[in-house]
Amino acid sequence: MAAAQAGDRRAYERVLADSVPLIRAVARRQGVPADALDDVVQETLLSVHRVRHTYDPARSYDAWLGALAARRAIDALRGHGRRARREVSDELALERHAGADDASADAERAQQAARLRAAIAALPPGQREAVEQLGLRERSLAEAAQRTGRRTGALKVNLHRALKALRTRFHGDD
Repeated sequence: MAAAQAGDRRAYERVLADSVPLIRAVARRQGVPADALDDVVQETLLSVHRVRHTYDPARSYDAWLGALAARRAIDALRGHGRRARREVSDELALERHAGADDASADAERAQQAARLRAAIAALPPGQREAVEQLGLRERSLAEAAQRTGRRTGALKVNLHRALKALRTRFHGDD
């Protein structure tokens, strides 16, 4: 690396190529998944390029490189953790759920809509009215209160109770 810092291009290419196995080993020790190892190697090599002027030839190159690789591995793990919280990974999802243009999906949606209409029709009149005005017709509380002649507070309570009843009917006592 000292020769590379002095401007020897071949030495720089050689040091980068020779650094890859150490970077991979550090990343694996940090727990980086196999499919992310190449990304860590690339990021570490970019870091080496950006901060090569900070390397002290009196010290161990492997230790300096290992510290950089460990930092890039941690960055990769953090990024992987953020993606894992946002993304749902289910290998059987396509088999379990019909496609959007599948005829059976249309029939299932129609059945679900009919079940929902029947459940709404079975609600007490005040709750049904709140769902129809606020949920289905998407009216504001003020508009719904004016149309129904009921107070906004009563509409909120009825909507809350109706949604709770519908949730219980479709999902059990969650």
